[in-house]
Amino acid sequence: MPTWLIIVIVVLALLAIGGALARARQLKRSRPAFDVSLEQVNRDLAAAAAQDHGWDRDTLEDAARRIYAAERGGEPSSMQLVEVVDRPGTDQDQAVFRCGAERLTLGRRDGEWVHDSLS
Repeated sequence: MPTWLIIVIVVLALLAIGGALARARQLKRSRPAFDVSLEQVNRDLAAAAAQDHGWDRDTLEDAARRIYAAERGGEPSSMQLVEVVDRPGTDQDQAVFRCGAERLTLGRRDGEWVHDSLS
């Protein structure tokens, strides 16, 4: 094998390895900001879906606060709508909130938001 071909292969291998290491460091640095951005996008999407289905956001949040207070004895430190489930009919609908480290799921029965689960 010619010497110049060995040199080209070694240089290409070094460039590939260096590029892979640089990309890994860049991803490690940018991951926290990406996760925060992704969570915000998910919350915005859940809110838009709820609004699109005609669910009143204030009514949902009031029901979530009331149910959380009844189950845990106080207001949640933070509350974010993270998921909406719109199944056929209204009695199968669900709204999922993140209340601190817990997930509160509301179901709809006879047009009212009720407690489904809290974990």
